[in-house]
Amino acid sequence: MEDKVGEIWDRLITTVADTGYPDAVVHLDQVRLGVGVMFRALGGDGGLQVDGATATRHGARRSLLQRIAGANRRVELAWRDEHSLRLPVSIDSFPTPELNRDLYLWLAALAALAVAESGGGEPWFIRNQQLTLQTLESYPGIRPRYQRLLEAHLALRPDPARLNRQEAARERCIRQALLEPGSQKQLPVAKRPPHPVPLWLHPDPPLTGVQTDKLPDGDEDRQPNDNKSTLEDQRRRKAERTDAPEENRGLVTIRMENIFTWGEFAKVDRGTEENDDLEQATDVADDMDVMSISRDGKSTASRLRFDLDLPSEAHDDLVLNSGILLPEWDFKCQQLQADHCRIVPMLSVDAEPCELPENLRHTARRLRAQFQHIAPARVWHPAQQEGSEIDLEAYLRFVSDRKSGHVAAADGLYRDLRIGARELSSLLLADLSLSTDSWINDHDRIIDVIRDSLFLFAESLAATRDRFAIHGFSSRRRDPVRFHQLKTFDETYSASIRGRINAIKPGYYTRMGAAIRYGSKLLKDEPASRRLLLLLTDGKPNDLDKYEGRYGIEDTRHAIHEARQLGLQPFCVTIDNRANDYLPYLFGTGGYVVIHKPSQLPKELPQLYAKLTT
Repeated sequence: MEDKVGEIWDRLITTVADTGYPDAVVHLDQVRLGVGVMFRALGGDGGLQVDGATATRHGARRSLLQRIAGANRRVELAWRDEHSLRLPVSIDSFPTPELNRDLYLWLAALAALAVAESGGGEPWFIRNQQLTLQTLESYPGIRPRYQRLLEAHLALRPDPARLNRQEAARERCIRQALLEPGSQKQLPVAKRPPHPVPLWLHPDPPLTGVQTDKLPDGDEDRQPNDNKSTLEDQRRRKAERTDAPEENRGLVTIRMENIFTWGEFAKVDRGTEENDDLEQATDVADDMDVMSISRDGKSTASRLRFDLDLPSEAHDDLVLNSGILLPEWDFKCQQLQADHCRIVPMLSVDAEPCELPENLRHTARRLRAQFQHIAPARVWHPAQQEGSEIDLEAYLRFVSDRKSGHVAAADGLYRDLRIGARELSSLLLADLSLSTDSWINDHDRIIDVIRDSLFLFAESLAATRDRFAIHGFSSRRRDPVRFHQLKTFDETYSASIRGRINAIKPGYYTRMGAAIRYGSKLLKDEPASRRLLLLLTDGKPNDLDKYEGRYGIEDTRHAIHEARQLGLQPFCVTIDNRANDYLPYLFGTGGYVVIHKPSQLPKELPQLYAKLTT
């Protein structure tokens, strides 16, 4: 009974204390595409992706009801760093969805003129006024939107008449700065921080992670894989690097005033099966203001199991050579790091030749019939040394020359009917990373969909007799980048090739830049006038080391630029629903396609190839 009464009371007091408008809420996922387009159109860094921001404590005065309910302690404000534009996961500050949506667009415009927040430079109060003034002067068309937001926001801010003298003076200063950006040069001092200003960028953006390139060997294994997170998981937490607490030090050494704080150490490495309190661990992490991260130098059971899952040499694919060294682009230094990655070509020797799976045969017959129509027509090649029939024109010329007394060689007296050449070569790179082991429905995994796509792609191109190659790739740091040979340009599509495709399995991570560079190296030697480099993936560039985030995006973009300089045509096919956040920056607006229903990929991929090559 007590629990039930407590639950009702908590729901009631929380609802009454809530100052938001849940019925008018707008989620970031609903406006992500438009916000990203606006941010980049107004000059924002194209390499930044739109991510969710973390809620941070603001410390401002709260009402009595809010203090009783424990509500309104945190606020989600926008900021940007070198990797992302951070925006609130949801906005319900205003009574209409239109105003909440306008706030997303205004923050994108404001951030487009800002630089990555570093905590230094001018005070946040001055900086935000300057950004607001610059945005309104640079883009006059956005001024009506700002005026609507300003009017609605001022109506929600605390009344200076109800504040003490210091806080009232500061509130009036903030109101004047919002009404006339640039007019206020100093914020009055008060004991409490001011009430948050959602129309401005974050005054003190939290850290968005800890550098992994300086971790000791092996600690990178604890980084997340490239499974896709939900929108709620995209919030970033404030973090600090610190030393681990001493164990078994006894209760006497604990300072009693620290017992009731959330700034504590918590073992959040919950990846092993013996931990059943995952939801509780998530709640604890959400309540923490600062996550203290340390290294204790201890190996975990999960890490040991991960290493045991690596295939032994006897059961792994055959390594074809010692590896090829390739450069990698470091966007911070703006230079290529020579011989930074090692590509290891591999071939499945245990793959048994097989026929096309039964469930694909009907679709394959239909695709072959369609692709035969785009195959080059058969044309006669005259004056051949040998052929299917005599070339009458060449023969009459030969006989006439002989009868007129000229010495004529009996060469080129035949003609032959041959299929014309399309002057087209294609190389397909298939992402075989760990994320392809996830399920898309009750029956199929992503790797199964990719396998079917490769089958139908090969069946279709075999009908056109175009030259094509298929390779798969995955990586585990920069050495090695595994490059699986499924079909080379010089091999004929056969049961052996189908056996290799049938044997593909999920690998590790997605060092996309290295795979594109090596694929470009293979494709550039093709004599065709058109050379198509297709990338089939389910996510963004990712690896255990610093390749996560902006670094991997920039290296992949540079590799694509290198491919275009070689005369190649890169094109990406993805099933990642968030691909519109980063693929325009990598491949351009017309250089990729998103397949929203992964189950349709096997049918869509050959059709897409036909559109690209006709």
